[in-house]
Amino acid sequence: MNIFLNKICVNLRNLRTIKIVLMAFFMFFLCDCSRDKVRNVSNDAVVGIEDATHRVSTVENIEVDAISAATRLNSLPIFNGTLVIPPQRHATITLFMDGTVKNTSLLPGVYKRKGDLLATLENPEYIALQQTYIESLAQEEFLEAEYRRQEMLFRDDVSSKKIYQQSKADYFTMKSRREAAAAQLVMLGFDVSRIISSGIVPYLELRSPINGYVANVQANIGRYISAGNVVCDIIDKEITMLKLTIYEKDIDRIKFGDKIEFRVNGIVGQTFNATVVSLGQMVDNISRSIEVYATVIDKNRQFRPGMYVSAQVKAD
Repeated sequence: MNIFLNKICVNLRNLRTIKIVLMAFFMFFLCDCSRDKVRNVSNDAVVGIEDATHRVSTVENIEVDAISAATRLNSLPIFNGTLVIPPQRHATITLFMDGTVKNTSLLPGVYKRKGDLLATLENPEYIALQQTYIESLAQEEFLEAEYRRQEMLFRDDVSSKKIYQQSKADYFTMKSRREAAAAQLVMLGFDVSRIISSGIVPYLELRSPINGYVANVQANIGRYISAGNVVCDIIDKEITMLKLTIYEKDIDRIKFGDKIEFRVNGIVGQTFNATVVSLGQMVDNISRSIEVYATVIDKNRQFRPGMYVSAQVKAD
C-alpha cells in the first residue's frame, strides 16, 4: 500500500513539473512576440519621424527658394518708355517743289496701301518742267544725229575739227539738260514714260510709298504747301518697338537679347513681351541715361506710337 502511494506522489510531482515547464515556455513565447511587436512599432515610429523631418525640411527649402525668387524679382528695376515705330516703317510725305492742294483723300487713321493716291497738287512750274523735258528730248535726238554725222565727216577729212567739236558739245549739253529735267520729275513723283506717251500731266499726284495708316495730316483743299513742308505721315504698325530710358546706374541690369515684360498705359490687365535689340552707346549729359530699343513680340491693334509703357527684364 505504501509503495502504491509513493508511486502516485511521484507521478503527481512529474505532472506538476511538466505543467510548470509548459507554462514557462508559453510565457516565454508571449514575451518574445511582444518584443517583436514593440520592435516593429519602434521601427515604424522612427521611419515616420524621419519622413516627417524630411517633409518639413523640403517645405522649408521651398519657402526659402520662393522668398529668394521674390526678393530677386522685387529687386529688378522698372524702366519707363514709349511705343515707337522703326524708321523703316514710318514715311513722311514732303514736297520738293511748292504746290497748292487741289484734291485730297487724307484722313487721320485711314489705312493706305503702297501706291494709293493721297492728294493732287497744282503749280505752273510742274507744267514748265515737263515742257523742258519734252523739248530737251526732241533736241537731243536731232543733235545726236548731227553729232554722229559730223564725226564721220571729220574722220574722212571732209569737215573741220571745230564743227565736229561744236556738234559734240551741243549734243552732250542737251543730253544733260534732258537728264536733269527727268531726274527732277522723278523726284516730284511724275512718270516720265507717261509724259512721253500721253503728254504733259497738269497735276502732281502724291502716292503712298508704303502700307500704313495716315497720321499728322497737314493738307487740305486750297492750301499752299512750300517745298520741304510735311503733307502727312504714313505709319506701318506691323512692327512695333519699345523705346526705354535706362539710367547709367542700371546699365548692367539689361543686355542685348534680354526678354522684357511690359505694360501699356490704357490697356489694363494685360502684359506683353519684347526682346532687346539695341543698346545706346552714349549717355545723355543731363539725364545720365541711354536709350534702349526692344522689338515687341505680342501684337495688339490698340498699340499706338507714343503710348507710355513700363517694362521690366524677365527674371531667370
